[in-house]
Amino acid sequence: MVREAFSHVTTWVFDLDNTLYPPAMRLFDQIEVRMTAYVMEALGVTRAEADRLRAQYWRQYGTTLAGLMREHGLDPDPYLVAVHEVDMSHMTPDAALASHIRALPGRRIVYTNGSAPYAERVLAARGLSGLFDAIYGVEHAGYRPKPERAAFEEVFTRDGVIPERAAMFEDDPRNLTAPHEMGMRTVHVAPDPHPAEHIHHHTDDLTAFLSRLT
Repeated sequence: MVREAFSHVTTWVFDLDNTLYPPAMRLFDQIEVRMTAYVMEALGVTRAEADRLRAQYWRQYGTTLAGLMREHGLDPDPYLVAVHEVDMSHMTPDAALASHIRALPGRRIVYTNGSAPYAERVLAARGLSGLFDAIYGVEHAGYRPKPERAAFEEVFTRDGVIPERAAMFEDDPRNLTAPHEMGMRTVHVAPDPHPAEHIHHHTDDLTAFLSRLT
């Protein structure tokens, strides 16, 4: 049944953080700490205020960066470098996940709200380098973040993705709304399900889910 639901898919789009590695690796915890520190320095605010703004902008604009750009005119490039300088020594390769991604028929891409260089580092730490035809970061969407539909449209136009023949794997339910509206098959990758019309499938184990497709 699951395999049949994806029989039309020729492009497989994967989010990065908490999708191509499990949340238990807690890599994004490090990023959040660095985000808070950057906001404190850039805006001259207390840690508590920086934490509040970081969370508020994420909710309101999709990413903290989008809020900082919109509200404060922040230069995105130094920010992206600083917040992604995290330790990945605790991350482990996943040979089974690599095998199932490699077996997917068609084009395979990564699209993250982080930067492409950061994504390349994560993929290397997970033993997933060389499996994807392209890697897109927020910079490839003009720094517009998911869940904005315009961000998806820019990246997909750049890559030549035909949404009606594509699938999106993503941990944040918000970021599956636009792909669903565009005609993509959507998969929510997270510990707990989030029942919604725009989510077609849920899994708490991406490797096991992909094994049912290949």
